[in-house]
Amino acid sequence: MRLILLDQQTDKRYHFNPLALSRPIWELRYGITSLAEKLIAATGLTDVACFLPPYMAEVYKARTDWPVNDPKSLEGDDLLIVSARARAEFFSPDKGPGPSRVNFDDDGDCLMIRVAKEDLGKLKTDSIDSLIESAKAAFEPCNCEIPTWNYIWELVLENPDQLTKDFAALGRSGVEGTIEEPAGFRGSKNDIFVGKDALVHPMAVLDAEHGPIYLDEGVEVHPFTRIEGPCYVGKKSILLGTKCREGNSIGPMCRLGGEVEESIVQGYSNKYHDGFLGHAYVGEWVNLGALTTNSDLKNDYSSVSVMLDGRTPIDTNSTKVGSLIGDHSKTSIGTLFNTGAYVGAMTLIAATGKPLPKFIPSFAWFLEGVVTKGFGKGKLYETATTAMSRRGKEWTQADRDMWDEIFKLTAPVRKPAIAKGRRSLARH
Repeated sequence: MRLILLDQQTDKRYHFNPLALSRPIWELRYGITSLAEKLIAATGLTDVACFLPPYMAEVYKARTDWPVNDPKSLEGDDLLIVSARARAEFFSPDKGPGPSRVNFDDDGDCLMIRVAKEDLGKLKTDSIDSLIESAKAAFEPCNCEIPTWNYIWELVLENPDQLTKDFAALGRSGVEGTIEEPAGFRGSKNDIFVGKDALVHPMAVLDAEHGPIYLDEGVEVHPFTRIEGPCYVGKKSILLGTKCREGNSIGPMCRLGGEVEESIVQGYSNKYHDGFLGHAYVGEWVNLGALTTNSDLKNDYSSVSVMLDGRTPIDTNSTKVGSLIGDHSKTSIGTLFNTGAYVGAMTLIAATGKPLPKFIPSFAWFLEGVVTKGFGKGKLYETATTAMSRRGKEWTQADRDMWDEIFKLTAPVRKPAIAKGRRSLARH
């Protein structure tokens, strides 16, 4: 059986922005691994192909060995087509392929299709959309409710518990790298794993009393860092005297200082200096300037709302939600993010000395307290090229083409904000 991961450009997809602007939803981090890795582990299937929004297909092809948006992957085998929004805990290998059947949510979005090989002839397989429509007409609905991810902050809020589950599932503990003396440990050393070539400097504390700690290959932990479990630190990331509170998932090649709590950092991002990051999801190639801080709790302890479209507040039903920060965003020193702030991708932000607006659109230059177009996307691309080269990565033509398309997709929200900014500057 072949697993087909599905990320359609539906109305609900924007619920995972700004992080999903530049990657399929299944690449989002949750616990120690990604949503895709969890679906693969849950189904037990290793033959994997995927379908995602066309504008990001070329960039993703360079990052995966899976067939991407290839109709040929819809032929020749039993198929299990699974939405990236489906929660992995629903699936298990012992359920087997079963009869051909479909599952759609109340809005008509495809969550799962099982296709027995012998039924493929009943379907149109020239495209994923054709297959979905023909399967909907040909097969009986699955009499089951598939739990789904509905908003990106759900990953952040459930991340601490998932870290503990992932650590247990991986079944690894002990020290393959180096921990220099004097070292500080709390809790059981069975709840700590230090990967190959990882280095923990003297005077660092690994506190696994309330949850496990997993330091991946090549991680470096500088003196006076305190890591509280549950926590995952990705390959070749560096913690520089960090107050690494519980519940963090840090991707590869990050540089973190200051205080970080119950946050997810996708990878390749910098928060070198002091400042607080809490209950946040940060993308790749982000640089948070010294003393950049987000609020994750309102003064009246009421539920936090987030604006994903710049207009409509969505109640998160949680009192703790920090910032959602898209790829390639940069902040100046002293930037203060509001509770539940949405910070679009490719933004450049200058501090104002007070909390910023709760919504800043993608490709915005936030200067003098207003949204502007600044020096344009070309300058942002130059910065992206430089930032990626510093981690041995290349900004390609495919990257530029993808971000050009994201620029168009985000224009309807950005243009009114820029026009409002111009009017504000004109009044002053």
